[in-house]
Amino acid sequence: MEEKIAHLRYCQSLPKIELHAHLNGSIRDDTLRELAMAEDSTVDLLMEDVIKLTNRGDRSLGECFKLFDLIHKVTSHHDVITRITREVLEDFAADNVVYVELRTTPKNNSRAGMTKESYVDAVIKGMEMYAKSEEVGLSPRRVLARLILSIDRRESSADAIATVQLAAKMRSRGVVGVDLSGNPNLGEWQTFEPALQLARELGLKLTLHCGEVENSAEVQAMLAFRPERLGHCCTLNHSEMETLRVAQIPVELCLTSNVKTESTQEYSDHHFQDMYEKNMPVVLCTDDSGVFSTTLSREYALAAAAFGLDESALMNLSQSAIGFVFDTSPELISHLQDCFFQFQKDIQAA
Repeated sequence: MEEKIAHLRYCQSLPKIELHAHLNGSIRDDTLRELAMAEDSTVDLLMEDVIKLTNRGDRSLGECFKLFDLIHKVTSHHDVITRITREVLEDFAADNVVYVELRTTPKNNSRAGMTKESYVDAVIKGMEMYAKSEEVGLSPRRVLARLILSIDRRESSADAIATVQLAAKMRSRGVVGVDLSGNPNLGEWQTFEPALQLARELGLKLTLHCGEVENSAEVQAMLAFRPERLGHCCTLNHSEMETLRVAQIPVELCLTSNVKTESTQEYSDHHFQDMYEKNMPVVLCTDDSGVFSTTLSREYALAAAAFGLDESALMNLSQSAIGFVFDTSPELISHLQDCFFQFQKDIQAA
């Protein structure tokens, strides 16, 4: 227990880079509870169940899905989206995350006067509010944020192309890439490939949720497409894993998410170990930190406990993520490198 606590303390002090964080799934419990009470007429759950769900840290898979449904219902107004964005960035900063690429699916809500573009505007407003807040300065607790727009697998090819075009339009405001995500049992790769190819032609970076459920044909198509990053990769067979290793595509791994959603039974069984031992490029991420009640520091501490990583290995694992970020501007890369240089200097002086 003392060793685990020591690992967590070290991980909390470690500068970290978060590359797979869904905005709405990272909502605070108390914010979700407050919003549910304000939207009581549109929420299917009894308020006593909402309170119970948002007061629990160790949630079952069924409870997590209930929370996702609740989040979808209460995130239907621009001011709510802006607030959640600002709070999520505050929480990542408090966890000593120095750079984050939030991802979110632009959505329409005609009743609230919301279009896909106005939704993204609301997210960017939250990012800007955070950046201007009094708490943000040149301290190590500052987090720099960029945005990835997600194509939902429920969408049509035309909708997917519209999301890509919106991402290109918003590039000057912090949008750095496009994601493919959503229910892995829905949609066909062929539906989304034209939009993803367009994103590539427009110079947008790509990350794809891959292998969340068994679908070998799609996994092979994604590997052949060669995106800049892949997420999860839970169900790859030996041949597909070898193709991934040779391709050296960085993989965003989310330990708690995969255990909670039963993609893997135990942390010690997670495919992180296989990838890590084969020197494949991997980065630890939270996925949905609010729903799964985790932090990026906790994910690093869990990896340390499950796979025997020492402090040097944890630091190298975190620092290596600099090579996987979608914003490759020299100023940002230099800033991130300085964060780790200062951390090492402080550790040596302690």
